[in-house]
Amino acid sequence: MKLKRIIEGLEITGLYGDENLDIARITFDSRDVREGDLFVAIRGTKADGHRFIEKAILSGAVAVVSQEKPTPEEHSVSRIYVSDSRRALALMASTFYGHPSRELQLVGITGTNGKTTIATLLHEIQMLMGFKAGLLSTIQVLMGKESLPATHTTPDPIQINDYLRRMVDAGCEYCFMEVSSHAIDQDRTEGLEFNGGVFTNLTRDHLDYHKDFKAYLEAKKRFFDHLPTNAFALVNCDDKNGKVMLQNCHAEPHLYGLRSLCEFRGKLVEMHLEGSSMVIDGNEVWIKLPGRFNAANLLCVYAVSKLLGHHSDDILRVMSQVSPVPGRFEAFHSEKGITGIVDYAHTPDALKNVLDTIEEVNVSGGEIITVVGAGGNRDRGKRPQMARIGAEASHKLILTSDNPRDEDPESILDDMMEGIPAGLKERTMRIASREEAIRTACIIAKKKDIILVAGKGHEKTQEIAGKKVAFDDMSLLKQSLKGA
Repeated sequence: MKLKRIIEGLEITGLYGDENLDIARITFDSRDVREGDLFVAIRGTKADGHRFIEKAILSGAVAVVSQEKPTPEEHSVSRIYVSDSRRALALMASTFYGHPSRELQLVGITGTNGKTTIATLLHEIQMLMGFKAGLLSTIQVLMGKESLPATHTTPDPIQINDYLRRMVDAGCEYCFMEVSSHAIDQDRTEGLEFNGGVFTNLTRDHLDYHKDFKAYLEAKKRFFDHLPTNAFALVNCDDKNGKVMLQNCHAEPHLYGLRSLCEFRGKLVEMHLEGSSMVIDGNEVWIKLPGRFNAANLLCVYAVSKLLGHHSDDILRVMSQVSPVPGRFEAFHSEKGITGIVDYAHTPDALKNVLDTIEEVNVSGGEIITVVGAGGNRDRGKRPQMARIGAEASHKLILTSDNPRDEDPESILDDMMEGIPAGLKERTMRIASREEAIRTACIIAKKKDIILVAGKGHEKTQEIAGKKVAFDDMSLLKQSLKGA
């Protein structure tokens, strides 16, 4: 594609060199530059791409987009100067791939909890109704049934548009995409044309990045502020921040909730470990996902499907067929009568929701044993909160590592221990090794007990001292209970 076409619509403040160059690819990673590429210099959180412009040119870049004006001697290749190279990258990526978001119905899901479950179930439901759909989620990228591994909750703009183009070419009519606060703040979704936006809830998370809750909320709201007038904006009215998302939003507003009077309302009738019975639009439906939080997720999925034009009968017919999402309240029963549950809960609110659900479905009266940690190099403020929630809702609590990254695991556990009430410390253990912690939980568990391993869910690695090592909560839990 010609450079002139790729940079159309950008706010260009300086252009030096030939606009009629043929561009092979767009990249913002100087290590990935090949002959004929357009290199975009971005100021990242850890490194500034402007420092690698010369390296990119030596590697074959024929054009460079940057926020810093080049000196005359740097005009050996075409140079485009913009005020915001991050935004420029997203807009150029959309143009380079032929604006694929215009060729399917794209729905973005944002919020603290529930994004992965909602996006995954929306994909599954469209497929069960006979429509080909794509998925961009924390767990995986799907093009119909073809699966690719996911590296981020929301990929970079080049990956997003590449995936969307491949979905369109594969015949997908829909795409459901998790939209993280990081992605919104970093303009990764600029240039995409959404048919709908969904807000699930907002609780404490990512404050290591956003610094305070207000900035976190504003990042989420920015997604809704940018929705077009022909899109829908569906928000959870049971969350006080739901209606905040609709302020200054030009899209068509819609509300869903289990507790509030609103357009899409549901009611949880029965709840068991194997699933729940709920009423939606006057119809009772059985779902294979337990918990009030999952009832809210399924209600949201129903509402989105209705807003996409599907008939209620068709949606409800397939809702009872959908399966739990990997690592999201994923349960199994061991031969020894012990139940194991793995869940991604890594925020105080998510952990409380999961433990509340376990308490409600624990009809056998067994003890609840919780294994939980907190990530390193992340928001320290939530560590004592999560420990307190775990202690208050469990009969036994084991604090352990959860991606300690570059931090000392024992220091993280010190932070968590500060949240344990004095009277509950006697039933709390701290075991830095996650493997040892899970095995210990299995050793002390008795028949009818429930073991919750929280924090990592679907993840297959642990990040320790800057290195990723293989680690699978569910595999270890099953293996340990078999030998317990």
